Amino acid sequence: MARFHCPMPLASGTTLDLPPTAARHVQVLRMQPGHALTLFNGEGGEFAAEVEHMGRSDVRVRVGEHHATECEATRRVHLVVGMPANERMDWLVEKATELGVTRITPVMTERSVVRLTGERADKKLAHWQAVAASACEQCGRNRLPLIDAPERLDAWLARLAKTPPQGPQVHAVLSLHPSSQPLGALLAQHSVADESLTWVLLNGPEGGLSDAEDAAARAQGFVALSLGGRVLRAETAALGALARLTLA
Repeated sequence: MARFHCPMPLASGTTLDLPPTAARHVQVLRMQPGHALTLFNGEGGEFAAEVEHMGRSDVRVRVGEHHATECEATRRVHLVVGMPANERMDWLVEKATELGVTRITPVMTERSVVRLTGERADKKLAHWQAVAASACEQCGRNRLPLIDAPERLDAWLARLAKTPPQGPQVHAVLSLHPSSQPLGALLAQHSVADESLTWVLLNGPEGGLSDAEDAAARAQGFVALSLGGRVLRAETAALGALARLTLA
């Protein structure tokens, strides 16, 4: 069943024109009136629907029954990641969404190659949101992860220190510091059944965090984590830790 993200109010029994992105996708798939599809708007669950009209540039559907289907990860994970260069950030957003990440905060660090501000940052954010929506269509998620605008790591850490947490959190940084402990050891300290708990996972870009950035995170209560003896690419490390957290 083809699935489409439809970011608008949805209600059983109504008829609506699909937004442009979804309409183009339906047309590319050569769907015709009478064909069934699934719609979700990110507010939970999904709706059965049927194509009613195919125009040259518009697609009208009739919304059917709502199904309270969810496949969110048991653990809530907020990934704070130093943006990798080239198209690796797109790949990271896509795969992190498939793995069930709740929130992604792209940050710029001392060793970051990518620097985004102003209009360029706004365009990248919209692009990543579209990548996440497409990943949700593919993997069956009905809730999109929140993706923040890019900002400097030091600014994000400073704001975190001043902002009361919304519920219990575990803060961890992927680190080469001698105090690093295996992720499994930290997992053993927290029940997977605690759905109110959010894991905030910080990972650097290519080359990792600088010593000063690593120390600043640990000084703010981030637990230093190790994923073992192999040297992993920045995006591989982030996704490896995320998979360990969300697929348990």
